[in-house]
Amino acid sequence: MTTLRDYNAAVDFVDRNVAEGRGHKTAFSDPARNITYGELRDSVARIGSMLARMGIEPEDRIALVLLDTVDFPVLFWGALRAGVVPVLLNTRLTGDQYHYLLEDSRAKAVFVSTALLPLLQQAARGIPTLKTVVVVGGGPDSVPRLESLLAAENEGSAPARTCADEVAFWLYSSGTTGPPKGVMHVHSTPMFMARMAGQDRIGIREDDIVFSAAKLFFAYGLANAIFCPMSVGATSVFYPERPTPQTVFETLRSYQPTMFFAVPTLYAAILADPECTRESGSDRLRLCFSAGEPLPPDIGIAWKRRFGLDIVNGVGSSEMGHLFLTNLPHAVEYGTSGVPVKGYQLKLVDESGCEVADDTIGELKVRGDSAAAGYWHQREKTRRIFEGEWTWTGDKYLRRADGVYIYCGRTDDMFKVSGIWVSPFEVESALVAHPCVLEAAVVPAEDENGLIKPKAFVVLKDGRESAPGRALHDELKFHVKRTIGPWKYPRWIEFVDGLPKTATGKIQRFMLRGNASPPQQ
Repeated sequence: MTTLRDYNAAVDFVDRNVAEGRGHKTAFSDPARNITYGELRDSVARIGSMLARMGIEPEDRIALVLLDTVDFPVLFWGALRAGVVPVLLNTRLTGDQYHYLLEDSRAKAVFVSTALLPLLQQAARGIPTLKTVVVVGGGPDSVPRLESLLAAENEGSAPARTCADEVAFWLYSSGTTGPPKGVMHVHSTPMFMARMAGQDRIGIREDDIVFSAAKLFFAYGLANAIFCPMSVGATSVFYPERPTPQTVFETLRSYQPTMFFAVPTLYAAILADPECTRESGSDRLRLCFSAGEPLPPDIGIAWKRRFGLDIVNGVGSSEMGHLFLTNLPHAVEYGTSGVPVKGYQLKLVDESGCEVADDTIGELKVRGDSAAAGYWHQREKTRRIFEGEWTWTGDKYLRRADGVYIYCGRTDDMFKVSGIWVSPFEVESALVAHPCVLEAAVVPAEDENGLIKPKAFVVLKDGRESAPGRALHDELKFHVKRTIGPWKYPRWIEFVDGLPKTATGKIQRFMLRGNASPPQQ
């Protein structure tokens, strides 16, 4: 982590690459265009002049509701260079959700991709702090357009004199347990994350081409596709739409990336598509990575069998900015989360806050220099989650004697059956290992005696019967008993078409708990 008080992350990531001779190298590609590091520097410098002309000053906030295109890093780094704080909002929300976030963040302007403009115009109504909506990537002449505003700036402005500990950008937590919270990160954290996770653990190199199907508004995607590649002068490929197995493989085939980042749900969907083969992807791929949700072992094993590459499993959070716990890329062990990333310390504690012994379940706390400055306007939650140098993750883990961590479940999702902890993730992984099952989610439910037992919501693979008979219920129950233990099997199984998820692919089990009164069977 930088020890300099005066530090601007945009200068370190953008200007430095040009100074080191990469001005003509492609920094980012999307389906419409490429941008070199030199072109990026020039555009980023002009963003500051443009924002100043709009009346946006250092420490003001702007909201970015942008699809993954070259314009995203231009606006992101342009804001940081000018001392303005970009607030990253996901691109799959409702009008009411956008209204809440724009009002909560007090952004003075919102920059929005053309496809999302009508929704954001409606959401922006009645927010006095929001002065301007700017459309990005075309759009009607009646709305300020980024390309026109930038074209009016003949030269860039000097970078703002920001501090290493000054708030640089916001993420919003994905809302797995309630309304999203504004997570504030400082200027020094992007390079710390890039060096620790990207360079030291993952081993990203200057000659890498990165494709992250995880989106840029999401901490995992932002660091995969912008921070880590730019820290070494590599190249990133963007895909603006929602990824499907077919579009992912079209991108792999067209750009031949060396590194691929995704969430477990997408890996499972790719495996379920017989047209996604080793021959149809990238010949140069050397690393596949998964985070956002724990990776079920069966998915990793099936991926290795089909594509000849392991999936490296990792753990991060909006609060920590990126990855702090991963498998070692050269020694993947499915069913584990690996070991701490350099620069981070982890510990497991019980309900009293005391550290637990090896092979004992405890709640995970993490310490590292990428921890957020806190939540915006949420003092009580900030005090509870950010405890001195330590950050509570809300996850239950077990640490083996060799220092390897094994995920047990979200603290809010864990429950006891007959006095023994049950991990929903463990039961879900067992269900997903069955050849008929695509996805599963497990929550607690009460039986007729008021006792807590597991209930499963199961999504079957394509082509399976839409109304499974009793035989499949019994087969799945027996499969779980045989795989992980007789007390952990789901007493009830409900077959559904899909599971509720956040925009980043995390299962929202709290929404299922409201539907967990088991049917009488």
